[in-house]
Amino acid sequence: MKADIHPSYNDITVTCSCGNSFVTRSTLGKPVLSVEVCSACHPFYTGKQKIVDTAGRVEKFRQKYARK
Repeated sequence: MKADIHPSYNDITVTCSCGNSFVTRSTLGKPVLSVEVCSACHPFYTGKQKIVDTAGRVEKFRQKYARK
């Protein structure tokens, strides 16, 4: 292996918009990473579905593909 070609692998703090934060390791280069969704607020992990309906698109989809 060649010496000094790999990026540094340091601890960083990941902060979610919901307020949850945790420490992980990354080659990012910044000490803090901000994300919008984490495992504490993502519907897949929480089991709660949040639908943001803009301009009635969800209802339009349901009407179009509803079983007749």
